[in-house]
Amino acid sequence: MNSFMWLGIMVVLILIEIVTLGLTSIWFAAGALCAFITAMLGLNLTVQIIVFAVVSVILLLFTRPLATRYLNASTTKTNAEAIVGKTVRVTGEISNLKGTGQVVVNGIEWTARSADDTQVFKKDELVRVAGIEGVKLIVVRKDETENENENGGE
Repeated sequence: MNSFMWLGIMVVLILIEIVTLGLTSIWFAAGALCAFITAMLGLNLTVQIIVFAVVSVILLLFTRPLATRYLNASTTKTNAEAIVGKTVRVTGEISNLKGTGQVVVNGIEWTARSADDTQVFKKDELVRVAGIEGVKLIVVRKDETENENENGGE
């Protein structure tokens, strides 16, 4: 009966991996496969559990980083990461309390919110993009020295 238990655990873990694609539960499914083999050899439940745990942890620690590096090598980053750190001009007043704010980056209008709820940015003010939360840019006040350097170049 123990061997069927390990097969059931393995199937459940494989299904979880298919749904999540997190490269975590697949290693435990391999551990369950090894535990299944030990059960088929007639070893006791304690040995099966130890084999399951040891194989799962070893695979997780040593092969997961290699697998994620190999599988993520072909993923391309979006240009959204390039926006962080850019200086942009406010096109619509940014006020978290009012729930308003727009900026234009590379010709595309974005909803913007201030990193500080108490700070309001007026139209045409220059701000720096500090991050992205969902589809909103989080902006902060541009340093005065940056404003002077930019205005000196105009």
